[in-house]
Amino acid sequence: GDKERTIDKILKIVSGCDEESLREIAAIYGAIIKAGIYEAPSIKVAEAAKVIENTQRDLNISFMNELSIIFDKMGIDTQEVIEAAGTKWNFLKFYPGLVGGHCISVDPYYLLHKSKQLGYDPQVILSGRRINDSMPAFIAKRLVQMLIQRGKGPQNTKVLVMGVTFKENVSDIRNSKVVDLVRELMGYSVNVHLTDPHASPNEVAHEYKLTLVDQISNDYDAVVIAVNHDEYKQYDAGYFQSITKSDPILMDLKGIYQEKPNGLTYWRL
Repeated sequence: GDKERTIDKILKIVSGCDEESLREIAAIYGAIIKAGIYEAPSIKVAEAAKVIENTQRDLNISFMNELSIIFDKMGIDTQEVIEAAGTKWNFLKFYPGLVGGHCISVDPYYLLHKSKQLGYDPQVILSGRRINDSMPAFIAKRLVQMLIQRGKGPQNTKVLVMGVTFKENVSDIRNSKVVDLVRELMGYSVNVHLTDPHASPNEVAHEYKLTLVDQISNDYDAVVIAVNHDEYKQYDAGYFQSITKSDPILMDLKGIYQEKPNGLTYWRL
């Protein structure tokens, strides 16, 4: 869930090892869940339902991520393509982005592991995982290419990465793919500053050995909006120009800005 879809607003799937257990657990959750209870016929069915829910989302995003790589090479804006395709009533709007956290990026591996135990080697699920796991490297490489095109060697550049939590408007940093992006950039010798209004500096330091900056500088060569926190949506082109050098790059990974800011090079997945 999230701040809007709290536990009481989400229909709960329950099951039990026998009828008595099912009745008891349904009653417990029924006391707090306003959205209703769905009684699965077995624990295996209930667990499998949760696994495929997250795996389906992982695969849908991986498809869009692969398209974003292809369209980037073609010079086409992926989100403009999605909006155009969305005019068809049966088109499902998913968007590219970093896939982290403790559910969507983890659950597919449970299914992969169990499948291999049973002698079946999944293809689609694993392919989706590979694409999503490769996105931090793709984004870092793309940014470095853009910097080099401006005559800026990565070892002489300073980049601000905004957001480190695994998704917007939460403090959870578990399995954040932004961390992978930061490390990829550091691998190119880029001087990376990391900031996030929701994440705990102590947790980030303890979990990832990374430091959240206290003060935003005014001499960045590029800014990467990695997480679409609500706080970032209020920033305009003037703000980004005030914290960057001339001819800056703004990478908006989640496409926060539908109207591309003027005065800078804008790129999004």
